[in-house]
Amino acid sequence: MKKFKIMIATGFLVASYLPTIAQDKGLTFGAYLETYYNYDFSNPDNHQRPGFIYSHNRHNEFSLNLGLLKASYQDETLRGNFSLMTGSYADANLVAEPTVLKHIFEANVGVKLSKTSDLWLDVGVLPSHIGFESAIGILNPTLTRSISAENSPYFETGAKLTWKSDDAKWLLSGLILNGWQRIQRVEGNNTPAFGHQVTFTPNDRISLNSSSFVGNDFPDSLRRMRYFHNLYGIFKLSEKLSLTTGFDIGFQQKIKGSNDYDTWYTPTVILALSPSEKVTVALRAEYYADKNGVIINSQTANGFKTFGFSANVDLKINKLATWRLEARNLTSKDPIFTHENGGANDSNFVVATSLAISF
Repeated sequence: MKKFKIMIATGFLVASYLPTIAQDKGLTFGAYLETYYNYDFSNPDNHQRPGFIYSHNRHNEFSLNLGLLKASYQDETLRGNFSLMTGSYADANLVAEPTVLKHIFEANVGVKLSKTSDLWLDVGVLPSHIGFESAIGILNPTLTRSISAENSPYFETGAKLTWKSDDAKWLLSGLILNGWQRIQRVEGNNTPAFGHQVTFTPNDRISLNSSSFVGNDFPDSLRRMRYFHNLYGIFKLSEKLSLTTGFDIGFQQKIKGSNDYDTWYTPTVILALSPSEKVTVALRAEYYADKNGVIINSQTANGFKTFGFSANVDLKINKLATWRLEARNLTSKDPIFTHENGGANDSNFVVATSLAISF
């Protein structure tokens, strides 16, 4: 008889986002469900948060951010993952994919290439190698995602070669991809994209990561090369205090064959304090500058230049349940936030709460 395990959780960094509910010779099954409620004080009539927000993006309604079912297999030489999903996250992030692919969260197969070292080749739809935030809420220190996470890939499709050192201090990956957060290629695009990831974890208190993307996300006739780098560090300052810092920078050709590039960049800092086993408080500061609208096109005189501040509280009710509450304010150089009266101003304030369940 198979054994079943049930857990409810939100908001804490964990090694695996889905616990096992069933296991048989390396095959496991699990599920994840994250519900939320936002109140955006701009009070948009269409209940939609600003266009550069892709997770927890519904206003003044109880909603499902992400619900998924997952099957995984792992043995000494073979591994695979398959997850189907639904929710407002799926609706927003896979809008460019054909209907048959819109509900795929993860679908990949991996083979071990060496008998003497931890060297794997994984092919398919994979979690992104960029950034310290995941689509899975319980892996993140804050309820909502940073602007940098929302506007860089959550997932990718391609082949990934990964090596881990015997002492687990180094992880090295090289990737060939279909594009920038793509399952299917852009029509008319025959240019492969590339990426790398290097993670150094010298001890259980420090983790440093460098990731990149190099490629074209347009048809070949309009080819504009994009060069993007993500750098972050996670530091455990004490038993109760942790610091996460990140900096993204990107360059993209203005037109095909040009030596001129548009640039965007974004720093993010998150400080998390756990005064007790049941309470965690996280403060986030961030800035996103995209003057020429490569990623976020505000169609304003100064482009997209926005500061963000948020405060997050997690209450661990017991070992099974955690409740999250967050207040967040965004301030832009130009009036880019639409209000219920049809006007716009330069600030946006939202309060959000969420509860997730893994089983």
